Amino acid sequence: MSIEENKALVRRLVQEVVNDCNEEAVDEIAAGEIAQAARGWIGPFRRAFPDFRMEIVDLVAEGDKVAAHFKCSGTHEGDWQGHAATGRRFEGVDEIYIFEVKDGRLQGAVGVEDNLTRVRQLGFEL
Repeated sequence: MSIEENKALVRRLVQEVVNDCNEEAVDEIAAGEIAQAARGWIGPFRRAFPDFRMEIVDLVAEGDKVAAHFKCSGTHEGDWQGHAATGRRFEGVDEIYIFEVKDGRLQGAVGVEDNLTRVRQLGFEL
C-alpha cells in the first residue's frame, strides 16, 4: 500500500470507528490485537463519554508506519474507571500513536496519551 493509503486507514479509524462509533468498520480497517482492542474499548468509552471526539492534528507516514497526533475531547456522562459521571469535560487532550500497516489493515499500534491532563480536567483525585 502507498503512504497515502496507509494514512487513509488511520483517518477511517478515527472518523468511522471512533467518532461515528461504527464498530462494524473495525474489521475492514484493522486486524489482530488492534482490532480486538478497538472492539473492547469503543463501547465502554462511548458510554462514559457519549460526545467523545478525536481530531487528527497531524499524520506522518513512512513505509508501513503512520505516526498520528490527535486532540481529544469528551464529557463525562457515565462510569469510567471506577468514577461515576461528573458532567465535566476534557478538551484538547493530546494523544500520539504509531500505527503499523500490514496486508491493507492496521495491525498494531503503540501510543502515549496525556491522561494526566484528562483526569485533572475531569477533577479526579490523583
